[in-house]
Amino acid sequence: MLYNTPPEELGTVLGDQPRYRADQVQRWLYEDYVLSTQEMTNLPGELRDELADKLWPFEVEIMQEGDAGRTRKWLFRTPDHSSIESVLMGYDDRTTLCISSQAGCAMGCTFCATGQFGFERHLTAGEIVAQVAYANAHVRANPLRGSPERVTNVVFMGMGEPLANYPRVVESLRRMIDVMDMAARSVTVSTVGAVPGMRRLAQTPWQVGLAVSLHAADDELRSSLVPLNNRYPLEEVVDACREYFDRKGRRVTIEWALMSGTNDSADQARKLAAIANDLRAHVNVINLNPTPLSMEQPADRETLDRFMSTLEDEGANATLRATRGQDIDGACGQLRSRAEEVPIELGSGPVNT
Repeated sequence: MLYNTPPEELGTVLGDQPRYRADQVQRWLYEDYVLSTQEMTNLPGELRDELADKLWPFEVEIMQEGDAGRTRKWLFRTPDHSSIESVLMGYDDRTTLCISSQAGCAMGCTFCATGQFGFERHLTAGEIVAQVAYANAHVRANPLRGSPERVTNVVFMGMGEPLANYPRVVESLRRMIDVMDMAARSVTVSTVGAVPGMRRLAQTPWQVGLAVSLHAADDELRSSLVPLNNRYPLEEVVDACREYFDRKGRRVTIEWALMSGTNDSADQARKLAAIANDLRAHVNVINLNPTPLSMEQPADRETLDRFMSTLEDEGANATLRATRGQDIDGACGQLRSRAEEVPIELGSGPVNT
């Protein structure tokens, strides 16, 4: 597969082709973006045919569109039948792609659809970066309404824990930033608190953003929601966030999925604000999207407003994230649930990506 070959080594899969062909292929893969090798117009027809089934490391199994044409979601299927989900979201000033780093997830967060499937395998760097390339090729041919006709922002907030797949995620970052020429500050890596990976990411040369899915502001509650907290408790996660800010000079984002009767109290809001203020972090609050096999539910509007008001009163820099994709199984894992006929007994709600 072309994307599973490092761009510097593409000549190894082109046989006895002249050396400049590798440069031409690399440009199509990482700069010009095409959905089919037949669009690689400066390559001989025979070579285009030969590469046709090597272009993408997956096939599109399902594509859904919502939000009046401004959100698209794909379920990709790899040759070994692993599933990959990506969500493309258009705004007036940016086009954001939410990508996956693993097939499934081993973190076991109680409210997450992906975690309820368990872990299948790590995605390769090529499978990760190909999601970006495919979205770029797709949006060039089929623009989102009123949004830039290219991916301007990438967030690792799809299926999987990116920092559990650290070497492949870092290689995909290298390709996005150094080869695709994406701005490092337009890429965000999300984690549920994989502390060693957070510390390693802080030492990379790129100014990528870090988002930490906290969801609880004390160890007892967080361990019940995010099992990894038993290994890396809240104090260690906060300390790793502080190190990231000190090394990068970039504000960390705290992600908080609001769950009715679980983490929506004024006490949790005050504790969250204290953490955010200490870190000079930004808080993104997302009202939960119910998922298969979980009884957690989103907070009602009154509780949501009260939670946000408490954060504001405590001086925290916080926003309520706009929901996108709720009509197309937008939260990570939900499209796979539908494709594989896992019943979503609790209904549907706003997207968590």
